[in-house]
Amino acid sequence: MSALPEQVTIYEVGPRDGLQNEKALVPTDVKAQFVRRLVAAGLPVVEATSFVHPKWVPQLADAAELMELLGDEGRDHPVLVPNERGLDRALELGMRHIAIFGSATETFAQANLNRSLDEQFAMFEPTVRRARDAGLDVRAYVSMCFGDPWEGAVPVEQVVGVGKRLFDLGASQLSLGDTIGVGTANQVTALVAAFGAAGMSTDQLALHFHDTYGQALANAHAGLQAGVTTFDASAGGLGGCPYAKSATGNLATEDLVWLLTGLGIEHGVDLDQLVATSAWMAEQLGRPSPSAVVRALSPGAAESAG
Repeated sequence: MSALPEQVTIYEVGPRDGLQNEKALVPTDVKAQFVRRLVAAGLPVVEATSFVHPKWVPQLADAAELMELLGDEGRDHPVLVPNERGLDRALELGMRHIAIFGSATETFAQANLNRSLDEQFAMFEPTVRRARDAGLDVRAYVSMCFGDPWEGAVPVEQVVGVGKRLFDLGASQLSLGDTIGVGTANQVTALVAAFGAAGMSTDQLALHFHDTYGQALANAHAGLQAGVTTFDASAGGLGGCPYAKSATGNLATEDLVWLLTGLGIEHGVDLDQLVATSAWMAEQLGRPSPSAVVRALSPGAAESAG
């Protein structure tokens, strides 16, 4: 067994990626409370929202209102920006961290970005350059790294080529997404190794898993063994992708915390507070939490949401 990291950073995506696919609009003040509770539970990074056009993701139409509710503390929360218009809104509100969201496949680039695989880089380049010139930190997501619902298996060299190009625009971190949850542990090991061979270190990578086939935790463990120390997760296992119908929930933050604790890896998260937060959010959404740990530790709250 490979040596495991001593400490891991959990990049919480629940308020953005977790809620974006919810059909019933969540009140802005509930979203603000969700963010604050996640921070209070010890999560070091909480991605708050996305400045995407309301037509595409109605749930996040209140992005500016949410950030104003969060006040000064909100400026330190990362926000997703799809293009320069989204960046303009982030700059107006004084945000300090943004993320862009690219695709490793042609079909998903067309569906999600209305751009070809190559055209996406021309769209992102001025966004990243302007953000960096303004002193903002930039994260780059790359989706469909392990499989695509239209194209099937995605060649490792294609993922590395796209990922490197996105990262080299000026990002500080590249998050590799298993958007439809089809990845397996061996694929994780191979992909991280391929990025290493292309000159990227594991501290420049993050892993973002979905649990469609129940492999998210196994994949996270493979990532740990490969030396990755940043993992995206969503409180209560909320989430999916509005442009990929086969994408189910994200890796639940509680389940990841349970794994890390059992492995003796530092993460800084108070599991009891986190479980209480996810049980509360399940009640707001009116259904049980998908997280196995939330269901195990607060079965009454989870059931009452159903």
